[in-house]
Amino acid sequence: MPLPKILQNLPLPIIGSPLFIISNPKLVIEQCKAGVVGSMPSLNARPASQLDEWLAEITETLAAWDRDHPEQKAAPFAINQIVHKSNDRLEHDLELCAKYKVPIIITSLGARTDLNDAVHGWGGVVLHDIINNFFAKKAIEKGADGLIAVAAGAGGHAGVKSPFALVQEIRQWFDGPLALSGSIATGGAVLAAQAMGADFAYIGSAFIATDEARAAEAYKQMIVDSDSDDIVYSNLFTGVHGNYLKPSIRAAGLDPDNLEHSDPSKMSFGSDYGAKKAWKDIWGCGQGIGAVREVVPAAAMVARLATEYRAARAALLAA
Repeated sequence: MPLPKILQNLPLPIIGSPLFIISNPKLVIEQCKAGVVGSMPSLNARPASQLDEWLAEITETLAAWDRDHPEQKAAPFAINQIVHKSNDRLEHDLELCAKYKVPIIITSLGARTDLNDAVHGWGGVVLHDIINNFFAKKAIEKGADGLIAVAAGAGGHAGVKSPFALVQEIRQWFDGPLALSGSIATGGAVLAAQAMGADFAYIGSAFIATDEARAAEAYKQMIVDSDSDDIVYSNLFTGVHGNYLKPSIRAAGLDPDNLEHSDPSKMSFGSDYGAKKAWKDIWGCGQGIGAVREVVPAAAMVARLATEYRAARAALLAA
């Protein structure tokens, strides 16, 4: 199956993952201008009315860039929607996405046919993130155009499956758009994702350590100073298992090696998600951060990935 037109001919086969709290218009715009799909969760806009302003800013800025740079047009952008029943902003945020005809919608924690139909109605593409083959099939059955395979080692709400197993199983029945998430922070890893059968690498944690990211400076520095040994997998903080930086857990007065388990039935992803939580300073991160050694502009991060990607391809072809 050919890729949707909006996802064809990207300068780099990379989608920047939506980072809760951290992604903002500034980061999304710079990612897109650099040639990768930029994204952000709609819930990052607080209050809800701010989403209208942010979508206008992204849409207008990228349109102006394309007019001024016809030879180097920006990549499309994506907005992440949390489909969990506790998200009381979903309908409001989706209406704004329709107003601006957002090119790509990334759905998480639930798949809905009516939502997918609505996105298709304005010409958008839906990518749904999943952690196993069962949920992948459900998402496609409900009308998603493509999948984001969230494998072991990914930041935030990560799965436990090996990327080799997850991509292999999905590709046995699905030939549509597929992105792979999980510890990808180098150009060589982007090429490896494609070699396994993915169309795109889905990269999040590396972009936390960029100038444009709306993260505390201490968070960015912790990314630079840490590696995979500094990551713990827990469901305590949101009710969904995810990967987090151990030093941030210790700073909150907890032992990262002896965390309690949370009750998944108490998950809440509504208007106040992350605003008044006791765990708001617990910092999510994937296992690939050992490749991140300094805080740089997003464009420089993409440039590094591009250089490494080209070098990895050349080395493989010369082998």
